[in-house]
Amino acid sequence: MSPHTPAKNQPIVVVGAGAFGLSTALHLAQRGYENVTVFDKQPYEKSHYSYYEGCDAASADASKIIRSAYGGQKEYSDLSTEALVMWNEWNEDLNTIDEDKANGLTKDDKVWMNNGVLMCSDRTELTDFEKASAANANIPGQPPSVLTTIDADDLAEAKKRGISHSLAPFAKEATGIMDTTGGVIAADKACLLALYKAKQAGAKFVLDPIAGAFSSFVYKEGDGKVVCGIKTADGKTHEAATVIMACGGWTPSLVPEMDGLCETTAGSVALFRIPADSPLRTKYSYANFPAWMFKQREGADGGLYGFPVDHNGVMKIGYRGIKYTNPVKQADGKDRSVPRTRWSVDEAIIDLPVKAHQVIKRFVDNYMPDLGAAGIDIWMSRLCWYTDSYDNHYVIDRVPGLDAVMCATGGSGHAFKFLPNLGKWVADVLEQKDMDRALVKAWQWRSLKKDEKPTNVLMLGRDDSRTLENTELICVDASEDPVTGMKKLSLA
Repeated sequence: MSPHTPAKNQPIVVVGAGAFGLSTALHLAQRGYENVTVFDKQPYEKSHYSYYEGCDAASADASKIIRSAYGGQKEYSDLSTEALVMWNEWNEDLNTIDEDKANGLTKDDKVWMNNGVLMCSDRTELTDFEKASAANANIPGQPPSVLTTIDADDLAEAKKRGISHSLAPFAKEATGIMDTTGGVIAADKACLLALYKAKQAGAKFVLDPIAGAFSSFVYKEGDGKVVCGIKTADGKTHEAATVIMACGGWTPSLVPEMDGLCETTAGSVALFRIPADSPLRTKYSYANFPAWMFKQREGADGGLYGFPVDHNGVMKIGYRGIKYTNPVKQADGKDRSVPRTRWSVDEAIIDLPVKAHQVIKRFVDNYMPDLGAAGIDIWMSRLCWYTDSYDNHYVIDRVPGLDAVMCATGGSGHAFKFLPNLGKWVADVLEQKDMDRALVKAWQWRSLKKDEKPTNVLMLGRDDSRTLENTELICVDASEDPVTGMKKLSLA
């Protein structure tokens, strides 16, 4: 164990109560760390991780994808297999919760649904990613977990399992693979369960716009590089032997040492509200419709993903073909991208980029035309802010040159599926346990090598076409409150 690992009775501060922070607090508490406190400016105990109730973090959502199909990245496939075991346990755990302490969760809830993930495109052949996913996932001699839409044996297997509809869910043919192990996570309910479990294990939470808001690090007297706690927006200081920064899209601006390693970028999200009396509620339900990804890794005209109708009656379609940025000058004079949402600025609404709107609308018109035929258009939009690393790997490591500070971030748009088990790995790194594992090495602090080609090009500045100030936006939200001027967010 590292000499920097805190003793079980020393205070540990986790900044951020999203997927990384919740999972970290849960696993630390379960390992016997007695003094774990999570700080976050979002009042999640009141808002229940609902975007409609004023939460602007990426984890404040209703739907996320879980998949084991990861192309040639078998280490992430294995991580997903580990997570799926725990997701099933969490569904069972809901049967024993104390509903009076569970912030709105009930024993009838589920945190994930195994309705499959269709990864597809408008090609006539499988992509290299899809081929590699099937090759890595399917074990000879065992029933395939990944089925293709073009193999006769796979189609017969799908029919045998009663899931043929999931391989051809759209009005127009799409070619790809069905990951039968995956499906949809009810993100808000999953976060509430993680919060409940962490509290039950002994972790403490300060979730408040002032008392929970990180203001600055507190340094050991006489040494500006040894952190001994944090200060919150109410002026109070909180002692810590270790501070773990798990702040999602806010992390790169709070930890400037991440320059060149991570940047905050926005995905574009369109939400379609399906009327309760519409037959499309049934057609696009979890039971009849998979999660899906379309033309991933194919540039600005691809990068789509979507879901069945969620528990709020809303269908979500997202776009990451362009990852937008919002550079803002920081205290040290440098520009860093920070989240800009309807809840973090004075504006009543954050509009959808025109390009995102065009790509989403084109897909819906071609592949789901019954939405338009029923008069269902985009009900509202949002920007969902992620933290991208330059290589799409996470960052779970101590911050070089800043003693007693760790980061658990860099989710790069594919971390939420690991909510149940991410914290186990964070705790392992804190304790310097099994550090030779491939993922632990991939998540270490790093910098772009001279001849290395980045997956994500970061920090291109204000002149970059991806910045919001250089991006044409379109107002797509359907209704406005005539009194407040705010777009209506109520689901009633």
